[in-house]
Order: sequence, then C-alpha cells, then structure tokens
Amino acid sequence: MTLQQSSALVTGGASGMGEATARRLAAEGATVVIADLNRDKGEAVAAELGGAFAHADVTDEDQVKAAVEAAANLAPLRVCIHCAGVGWAERTVNRDGSPHHLATFRKIVEINLVGTFNVLRLAAAGMAANEPDHDGQRGVVVNTASIAAFDGQIGQAAYSASKGGVVSLTLTAARDLAAAGIRVCTIAPGLIDTPLLGTLPQEARDELARSVLFPKRLGTPDDFASLALEIVRNTYLNGEVIRMDAGIRMPPK
Repeated sequence: MTLQQSSALVTGGASGMGEATARRLAAEGATVVIADLNRDKGEAVAAELGGAFAHADVTDEDQVKAAVEAAANLAPLRVCIHCAGVGWAERTVNRDGSPHHLATFRKIVEINLVGTFNVLRLAAAGMAANEPDHDGQRGVVVNTASIAAFDGQIGQAAYSASKGGVVSLTLTAARDLAAAGIRVCTIAPGLIDTPLLGTLPQEARDELARSVLFPKRLGTPDDFASLALEIVRNTYLNGEVIRMDAGIRMPPK
C-alpha cells in the first residue's frame, strides 16, 4: 500500500509507540492525524510532522468520529494504527482479602477493548468509501494487544482480559471487513521501553532485559513502529496477531 497522498490516523500518537509510528508513517509520505488526550504534546508532534491533532478519548464515539473525519478531509484515510491504552495491576482477590474492584475491571476493558473496537469500526467506515488499489484494498487497521493476552501475570486480570479481547477480535474483524477491502492485524508487544518503564530504577530495567530470550534488551517504540509499517506495506498480512517480544514467555510474576 502506498502512503503517498493518503492520511493515517494514529491513536495514542503523542508519545511512545504511537509517536514512533506516526513519525515512520509521515516519513513515508502519509499525512498523519494524531488522536490523543495529551493536547500539548499531540499538537507539538502533529505540527512537527506536518499533520493534524485531534483531541480524542477512544471510548467516545463523537470524538473518534471527528478524528476520522479530520483525517479523511486531509486525504483518503487508508491507515489506522491504534496504540491508545492503559495498564492496571490488581489481584482477583487482594492480599487483604478484598476482591478486585469491579469498576476498575470495567474501566480497563472499556478503554482497551471497547475503545479498540470503537476506533476500528469508525476508521473502517471511513475507509470503506475509498477507491480500491490494484489489490482491491481500501485500507488497513493495526491494533495493539500485549503478550499479557497470552502470558498474563499475577495482578493482570483486567489488563489480560482486555488485551485478550483485542486478540480474539482480530480475525473476526478481518473477516467482517474483507468485503470492503480492509485488512486488520494486531501487534502483541512484549517488554517495551516506554516512559512507564523509564520510571523504574536502572537495576530493575536491567533485570527485565535479562529475562528476554534474544536480543537481551527491552524493545523500543521504533521496533513497534517498524512492524506496524511492514504490516501496512505487506498486503498479504491479514487477520494475524504478531507477538513482538524477542521470544520472551512471561512467568507468573
């Protein structure tokens, strides 16, 4: 898929994996719309890339619609990379005997799973009117899960369930959207050196890196961006969930 004279929507594009992906897409010629809650950082990155910013909560239908429309008004929307999401740690029954907060479980699923579907359905609707390319393709959506979908650790009940839902959504969405010429894939990252991990002491970061099979390092946002761009380019990738984790399999804790 060519990115020239096309727009791309990147949710969570103000930082981390989303920002790295937005930069890659812009370098390939796409006009990038960054959808994020961080207005200051999002506007700064969008301005640097010659794109646009849309303030959007991924669970809000109207805000995501506006982001999709902003992208489609700039150029045909052919790419959506969904990176927005949140983490949480809480046991099903905590050490003090209290149960996992139900409201928190709902919130994590709402943001990570319902938010993913909200962006997917609205972006796909925006792509469906595009002229198809030589393969009959009108667009591609890349979602973000996590290896926690497969190797959920103690305290990751809500997070693992939400990301597991994204994994299960992938093939069904790809089948739903095949008639429209829209591909759907998901990346399941492992230990990525994001700002969140950057708050850990260096000793803890080094220990995490040693747990990786090979190469013995944390992943980088640009590792994610590189894979996302390859999914966009390779039109024979569809309905697939790709673990990007350097072979790690997470222990219980």
